[in-house]
Amino acid sequence: MRVVVNAAMSADGKLSSRRRTQVAISGPADFERVDRLRSASDAVVVGVGTVLADDPHLTLDDPSEPQPARVVADSRARTPLDARVLDDAAPTYLLVSEAAPADRLAALRDRATLVVAGAERVDLPAAFEALAADGLDRLMVEGGGELIFSLFEDGLVDELSVYVGSTLVGGRDAPTLADGDGFVESFPKLELTSVERIDDGVLLRWEPVD
Repeated sequence: MRVVVNAAMSADGKLSSRRRTQVAISGPADFERVDRLRSASDAVVVGVGTVLADDPHLTLDDPSEPQPARVVADSRARTPLDARVLDDAAPTYLLVSEAAPADRLAALRDRATLVVAGAERVDLPAAFEALAADGLDRLMVEGGGELIFSLFEDGLVDELSVYVGSTLVGGRDAPTLADGDGFVESFPKLELTSVERIDDGVLLRWEPVD
């Protein structure tokens, strides 16, 4: 399995504002790049926080093209029943923990494939193994910061692509590329593999160094 984390952040490293609402960071050329990256992936992965804040569809711009599957890491099964990721545009997987309420699982079971892994929180390595067993070998992760941190913590990231836009957001409570608990002793090392100017920003690609 190959896991590619793709994100867009402001010049000061924010994914969105402190209100957790979308901020226009990317331009048309980067949107096209993201669509191509989605098209080359077996599945697009987000955390439930992204679903609750943005209600993304996670599909290709051209509905006639084969759509990647959609995956939501959702420990407590909080994905709304009317969320756009649960429509019939593409298959959807919900990664949940054993602590997810039974009534929520029952309500979601008809709308998505449930992958139960972990006691209180989703065990991402185990959940990703289940996805791989179902034929999803190339995953594109689109956020948010909590999920991205957890993936780096578990050593699951193969590539990090970040579009840095020419805007400033600010705010001590605004989400960053990698939130979560944060690293305090051992910090993941990255090797810069490419730099590319797109629109009025820059695309940076890194690969983790063992």
